Amino acid sequence: MSSPPPSSSSRSSTPLDAHDERTLTILYATETGTAQDVADSLARLCRCLHIRARVISMDVYSPSELINEHLVIFIVATTGTGREPRAMTPLWQMLLRADLPEDLFEDLTFAVFGLGDTSYAKFCWPAKLLSRRLQHLGAMELCARGEGDEQHHLGIQGALGPWMSTLSAVLLQIFPIPEGLTAEPLDNLPAPRVAIRSADKQARITRKDPLVTDRQYHNAVLTCNRRMTAPDWYQDVRHFEFELDENVQYEPGDVAVIHPEASSADVESFLACVGYANTADDPVEIHHVLEDQSLPDHLPAVTTIREIFTRYVDINAVPRRSFFALLKHFAQDDMEREKLEEFLTEEGADELYDYCQKPRRTIREVLEEFRSAKIPREYIFDVFPPLRPRQFSIASSNKAHPRSVQLCIAIVQYRTFLKIPRRGVCTTWLADLQPGHQLRIGFQKGFITLPSPSTPVICIGPGTGVAPMRAVIQDRTHDGVSSNTLYFGCRSASKDQHYGDEWTAYAQAGQLTYRAAFSRDGPEGTARTYVQDLIRADAERVWELVGERRAWVYISGSANKMPAAVRAAIAHAVETVGGREETEAIEYVANMEREGRLVEECWS
Repeated sequence: MSSPPPSSSSRSSTPLDAHDERTLTILYATETGTAQDVADSLARLCRCLHIRARVISMDVYSPSELINEHLVIFIVATTGTGREPRAMTPLWQMLLRADLPEDLFEDLTFAVFGLGDTSYAKFCWPAKLLSRRLQHLGAMELCARGEGDEQHHLGIQGALGPWMSTLSAVLLQIFPIPEGLTAEPLDNLPAPRVAIRSADKQARITRKDPLVTDRQYHNAVLTCNRRMTAPDWYQDVRHFEFELDENVQYEPGDVAVIHPEASSADVESFLACVGYANTADDPVEIHHVLEDQSLPDHLPAVTTIREIFTRYVDINAVPRRSFFALLKHFAQDDMEREKLEEFLTEEGADELYDYCQKPRRTIREVLEEFRSAKIPREYIFDVFPPLRPRQFSIASSNKAHPRSVQLCIAIVQYRTFLKIPRRGVCTTWLADLQPGHQLRIGFQKGFITLPSPSTPVICIGPGTGVAPMRAVIQDRTHDGVSSNTLYFGCRSASKDQHYGDEWTAYAQAGQLTYRAAFSRDGPEGTARTYVQDLIRADAERVWELVGERRAWVYISGSANKMPAAVRAAIAHAVETVGGREETEAIEYVANMEREGRLVEECWS
């Protein structure tokens, strides 16, 4: 049931320029944590200007609150090929309501900073749409929208630095520095966001784990951890099955949320490296001092330093620029401090990229080289990013597998020029779990909805993109629906054809049309075949389904060139068989998306 629209009559009548309190709200929507990092940086800027900032993730912010805000800064990441992060979806859906009055936000002043990558066509698309929609609803933009580009030689910082300078100047016009105070330099060492004190040992024994008490998560037991790719194949893709202790309702396209743990060996060597080993198991109390700075999800008030580095902060992340900006304050060696300061200059940006991003060097490895850095434990949550939960598209139907959830996961492992292979924290942890292991799993709503049983569906899911497609097909076949088509792509029929036996069985039963592209199985020297090539070859049938029978299309997988190539292949069918001009065919596909008949569930 949808909530009623915010009422303009419920708004405070105080305009911004007469608002006595030096306060504003920062709302962020993130997938990887970068937008959260930017939000924390903006809150520090506000503190330097003696402005109190309230920092909130959009997934815990009530959209109806927006009507009562006076000044909001939005920090918005981009996911897939141009979608908003899931955290932003409830707010965005509220803003898109057709019944909202055009003057709804006439007392709201806002600013937007988007995070994106210009190698994708819809660069910073959610930020652009948000800015435009707020203005259409009467809000006033405080300063020009900022757009951070991962392709910039300084990364996001290339646009963020100048934008923060502009924002700072505008904020000082609204909130002049109070008499007797001065603006604090942003480059100074900030106060720590927490105070950490020794705790009574009994306190940790009696404390409740916040993840266990969170009703959004459910008890699960691992019952299957099976490698699906051939033993001699370069990539390890696993099928996982978890038994739930209650009948959790989820839909095709929904997402399972899992909180990983760092390996005990990594944590042990890290604790020794940074000098925390001797007190790592002593109970400590954490007091959140600076509430404008975020803390990891589900962090307990009483814990240990070892548990913090195992469950709550990420020592295996590739560090952002903000990490080095803080680390320089703790380096005792002059040469090390000078090198850190050099990394932070525009001239040192390329060297920092070559040192850090290019080889995917981790925080743990950086600190093994900058050994003079002595990080006070109060600064742990300022220096180290949170160990974020991972989201995986569910690969099963709740109808076909009640009280169970299944996942299809590629175990992340690759090499750079560094000696030690790079490994994904969560997928490595999952791969090592044995049947019987208990954990908590959360569920989030996905972007997929299903049409009526009489409407055909076309599922396009190469690689592990087949996971939500499996959920869709299981759900429909369970209901006796047979008008299902799957386009699957991989390298080799015998090495990495995920769930190949299932698709063959469905096809033999008349429940599925299965089309598979094996890009490396063809004779040497011949062109490789991908899912988009099969769609082009099937133009007549694709048009029959899409144009004549109004089929719904789902695209899932890596947000590289595949989604655009699939769209082009569908447009080719519209043009060549449907009789449209090229521009009309492209618009036809775009209109399918606007109607909800074409849905992308892609990741970058």
